[in-house]
Amino acid sequence: MSAPTVRRRRLGAKLRALRGELTLEEVAERSEGRFVYSKLSRIETARSAAKAKDVDALLDLYVELGREVGGELRAALVTLTKEGAQRGWWHSYRGVLTPVYEDLISLEAEAVSVSSWQLGVVPGLLQTAEYAREIIRATAMSEAVEGRVDALVEVRLARQAVLTRDDPLSLWAIIAEGALRSGSEDPGVMNEQLGRLLSMGKRPNVNVQVLPSNAPLHVGQLGSFSVLGFGAHADLDVVHVESLTSALYVEEREQVIAHRDAWQRLTSAALSVEASAELITEIRKNE
Repeated sequence: MSAPTVRRRRLGAKLRALRGELTLEEVAERSEGRFVYSKLSRIETARSAAKAKDVDALLDLYVELGREVGGELRAALVTLTKEGAQRGWWHSYRGVLTPVYEDLISLEAEAVSVSSWQLGVVPGLLQTAEYAREIIRATAMSEAVEGRVDALVEVRLARQAVLTRDDPLSLWAIIAEGALRSGSEDPGVMNEQLGRLLSMGKRPNVNVQVLPSNAPLHVGQLGSFSVLGFGAHADLDVVHVESLTSALYVEEREQVIAHRDAWQRLTSAALSVEASAELITEIRKNE
């Protein structure tokens, strides 16, 4: 993905549906020069922002080809086009963020839910400033990242606004117990971080579960991942898989479903939300 917003992805999905059995090459040919294959492909795959006049012209073409495009649908798609070109707050951090990280922030900003599994760290949406600072420094694999720590901490904290906005994101986080027992040079860092997990876990839109260290072998041992859900637009759900030096977005429907199934297995294996809060409290007392 190259920084496509969810609105652009929705627009692309709707236009693909209108195209039906026609190939992009056939649409380009029938447009008599109004559209070329590469442009149509970029719009449908959300690789570039479409212009409202282009979408309007494309809809006119689909009407000529016998597709039903009512006034309400046309207005909705043109609105998606205009909104998809809007810039988010994170654009002010251009030069600090990688395009892949911008993707994540964009997706979180428009998602309805995030179902997260973290094997080694507390999820970014629940991190305190000092914990985030230590994690960013500990995982920095280049001088460029080391020089942007303060800005990256600012971004991580700014991302968390999705949990407290008027229509908040629903976050369900499953965290391996080992991540909560990770050491820090300053014991106060983990104490504060565990306290934040407890306080955020009291919010109606946040659930925190802990997968105990003595749990049987499980699918989560293959690595961390998050499923970003878009409610009624489930066809736009996407999985975010992060590694040391890169991140991967999984959009294929079958693979998204497989990750959701894996997450369901993990939530069944983890302690209940109530028991998890008790364990976090116990770990915090012993820090």
